Amino acid sequence: MIGFDLNGQDIDMNAVATRAAEGFPRRSFTVAEIRRMVEAGIIAEDENIELIEGEVVPMSPKGNQHEVVKAALNRVFARQAPDELRLAIKTSLYLDERTFVEPDLCLYPKRLLPEDVKGSDVLLAIEVAGSSMSYDRGLKARLYARHGVHELWVVDAATRESWVHRRPDADGHWGSIERIAADARLSPAALPNIAVRMADLD
Repeated sequence: MIGFDLNGQDIDMNAVATRAAEGFPRRSFTVAEIRRMVEAGIIAEDENIELIEGEVVPMSPKGNQHEVVKAALNRVFARQAPDELRLAIKTSLYLDERTFVEPDLCLYPKRLLPEDVKGSDVLLAIEVAGSSMSYDRGLKARLYARHGVHELWVVDAATRESWVHRRPDADGHWGSIERIAADARLSPAALPNIAVRMADLD
């Protein structure tokens, strides 16, 4: 089936997605309502969606390179992250009552239960991007900043270049956005002992 992302680009989908009638208001949902729809079987538990300021957004299928990079980063952080941090893979991060996103990886204190994690608890969120690059570096990056995520990496699955976002502002801007070459050493600002070169991931 064919769906669309927030930029209007066609993407293959397992569920039917429609465009809102132009000029008409859209029905906004809450996180609690989406959870109840999942419990009722209206939305499948494994359906790949995010809730962006009340709108349900279907995510595009992940390509081979996306899965390779995500799995390799998982191995790196599982080996190097301190024991007091939890490494969450494709977890739902609830930013407010009308927004949840699903970063490919994120690090936050292990003492917190997943549903209690706020944006400001997240030391690092990583998005591995293919066709979703403009979405991840645009609207989604602004949401992460607005909710106080400390650092965001957006990794191009094809080229292994990374855009490193630091110093979030409540207005949705980042004080620093740096493009990092695939062969450069990259470490989270809060965790300098962790190091990775995207070009080395396989």
